Amino acid sequence: MAEVYAYIAGEDDPKKCTARKMVRFSLAHPVMKLAHIPQNAVVLDPTAAKALSAEDRRRIETSGVAVLDFSWRNIESNPPLLRFQHRRALPYLLAANPVMWGRPLQLSSVEAVAAALYIAGLREQALNTLSKFSWGLNFITLNREPLERYAAARTSREVVEIQWEYVCRPEGAL
Repeated sequence: MAEVYAYIAGEDDPKKCTARKMVRFSLAHPVMKLAHIPQNAVVLDPTAAKALSAEDRRRIETSGVAVLDFSWRNIESNPPLLRFQHRRALPYLLAANPVMWGRPLQLSSVEAVAAALYIAGLREQALNTLSKFSWGLNFITLNREPLERYAAARTSREVVEIQWEYVCRPEGAL
């Protein structure tokens, strides 16, 4: 089982914060400062130059995966992320959470963690994590085809190539 770390900036409604709920259910370790994220952990960052892929499985299993729960709209005002060596962007997926339902690339923290685990080949942990949310498994249902294809890709480059097939489809069609 991979360790999951959640940095929670507290910029959203605590009742809707999926990172807080992951911590409450012992699915993630809370991280109060970015400096406390393990050095070799895979850090989920939508601004990263490299996409997450099966190549990251060993690192996720040994050092964990970190989700950063803060508003990406204000990325300039948040602490710098460049210090992390293993930043990874998630590929094109649709949100299934009630707040952002059906919107591309607007994943909640739990959806981001589950996507990372699923793509890295840790499907059972991804499903277990999502099962704690009433709508959680809808994320897999909504994104099954791309998740399976991304998980089957061997490299980040292959994930990006697959992603473009979905980006070029009509909006909302997965």
